[in-house]
Amino acid sequence: MMMPGIFGRDMFDNFFDFPYVVKAAASDSEVMKTDIRETADDYEITMNLPGVKKENVKAELKDGYLTIQAAMGSSGENKDKEGKYIRRERYYGTSSRSFYVGEDITQEDIRARFEDGTLKLTVPKKEAKPAAEQKKYITIEG
Repeated sequence: MMMPGIFGRDMFDNFFDFPYVVKAAASDSEVMKTDIRETADDYEITMNLPGVKKENVKAELKDGYLTIQAAMGSSGENKDKEGKYIRRERYYGTSSRSFYVGEDITQEDIRARFEDGTLKLTVPKKEAKPAAEQKKYITIEG
């Protein structure tokens, strides 16, 4: 049954808050919090990826879109040596975010660094090539 929610939270969360309530997984924008800062020459993208290892992060540039994909801890088991989990709030799975950076940007233009759970990307600004204005005249007969 769908319950009304406010700001992405079920209004009965606190009322029925006991260990057997299963909450939905966090959305990508909640897991991959991002700041984008504009400087004179480029854009600096800083993305928090807590608990993610460098080898589980992929950055792809395709058709002017920069897509970041991250895989968070992948434990498919619901029990350990001591017993089974009753409640799990840590996020497991993959998340991705995309940003339009322009058609003129290439992979070689983008610099990326991953350190302490934070991905930092630098995307240079490129001048948009002005389209040459072509005048189209209508032929007038007579």
